[in-house]
Amino acid sequence: MSESTDPEVMTGFGGDGEEEGPRIEFYGGRGMSAVPIAFFIVWAIAQTALWRISDTAGLIAGMLIGLIVGMFFVKGNWKTYANTIFEGMTQPVAVTAIVAWIWAGMFAQLLQDGGFVDGLIWLANVAGVGAALFPAVTFVLAAVFTTGIGTGYGSTVAFVTLFFPAGVLLGANPVVMFGAILSGAIFGDNLAPVSDTTIVSAVTQDSDIGGVVASRFKYALAAAIPAAIAYVLVGGAFSGVDVAGDAQQLLVAQSDPVGLVHLLSMGVLLVLAISGRHIVEAISWGIVVAVAANLLLGLSSVADIVSFNAPADAPLAEPLAFLPFLRIVEDPEAVGVSGSIIDGASGFFALSILVLLIIAAAQIMIRGGAFQAILDWSLENLATNVRNAELTMVGSAALINAIITINTAAEVAIGPYISKIGERFNLNGYRRANILDAQTAALGYIFPWSGGVLVGYTAMQELPAQYEWFDQSLVVNPVEVVPFVFHGWLLVAVFVLAAITGFGREYLIDRESGEVARV
Repeated sequence: MSESTDPEVMTGFGGDGEEEGPRIEFYGGRGMSAVPIAFFIVWAIAQTALWRISDTAGLIAGMLIGLIVGMFFVKGNWKTYANTIFEGMTQPVAVTAIVAWIWAGMFAQLLQDGGFVDGLIWLANVAGVGAALFPAVTFVLAAVFTTGIGTGYGSTVAFVTLFFPAGVLLGANPVVMFGAILSGAIFGDNLAPVSDTTIVSAVTQDSDIGGVVASRFKYALAAAIPAAIAYVLVGGAFSGVDVAGDAQQLLVAQSDPVGLVHLLSMGVLLVLAISGRHIVEAISWGIVVAVAANLLLGLSSVADIVSFNAPADAPLAEPLAFLPFLRIVEDPEAVGVSGSIIDGASGFFALSILVLLIIAAAQIMIRGGAFQAILDWSLENLATNVRNAELTMVGSAALINAIITINTAAEVAIGPYISKIGERFNLNGYRRANILDAQTAALGYIFPWSGGVLVGYTAMQELPAQYEWFDQSLVVNPVEVVPFVFHGWLLVAVFVLAAITGFGREYLIDRESGEVARV
């Protein structure tokens, strides 16, 4: 998902059906505890797919109404239901995602304001990477970057902010570009040793992280190679948008290579993340290097980075006007704090609220028993032999990801069930971990209401305010990108075929995984 975290902390979400704390009883049985999340999914489909309204605030309203509707099906006092909402919203997995978004947003905004997009356009133009190849190149670079830093969400923010406008300006199709970025994030999220999903999949299946990653390469490459080819083919077949006619060529011609200095900023982040530093520390150092580069090369001023916009009649405003971060403004509406740091972080506040509410609804479903009812039914009726067991594991992980839209949270919740069904058929821990992680890594960036898609869409909504040529029509509706997340769909298909054919299947007698690595 978003960053590496202590797995012992993260395993507090979900569990194996034997939850601590009181259960919630619903009129109509355990299934009615799914009412809030089911209401939200119907709302999200109607809003984004039927009416093409990509509005995070609207999704927040849908989730809030769903939580309220769910109360009316609770037996007895509503207090436990209300407390479960708070319990869900305080889960570490949700906070982890939000922190990664905010830090990545600040970093990406600093690079954007420092001309990195202009540098990418200049480099692509000089290297002859046109509209047809740019999505495939973006997929590969996003995959490498995400594998290095272990944060699929953070990578999505950075690439949507930086590579997406560059590709669109060069003539690449916006929907294909978004799909390529999400696919690259999936590859890294699935394979990175420091990724949350990698760690959780290993820990919940009693496997060592190194062994899990080593056993995962064949599946990742089996999906990545055809995905890269598909982006080359689709990139050439789907035309882009003519941005302001002749102005498009002018903007490309006026692009400046100086912004490529921020390859250093990304490099510092990448090296520190690979070396094992906490992702917040790694991104913070990237921010420091980006700020230094912007100031030293005159790419932005102190006030562009952070600015206190004060009215003229404010105490000590005039005497302190010499401070580089203080601006005197005449327009009352301009009063406030602005700059790259503020703009980069604030864009994800609404999405953060939405995610907290979704996790709360998922916790209600867990406490109310609907989650366990689904798992119990599939365990008893579908997992009748080893092939069906693996197909059940794939399908169950996919279903839970549709419900719990933060992939790490879904993985923590479904992990014990995957372990239980896999052990029934003596499947090796590596195999179980790979089945689990592939579905959660992939589908967490495919469903229109999933965290990976929404974080990219949120970053994209900020682009019209950044570039005069980028109008609202270029913002991709989350529904439109679903068919173009090639690596995600192929990764799911690889494991469906692996379950049917037995490709890569290992039993406990074939190889025993080592002790669980605690990182």
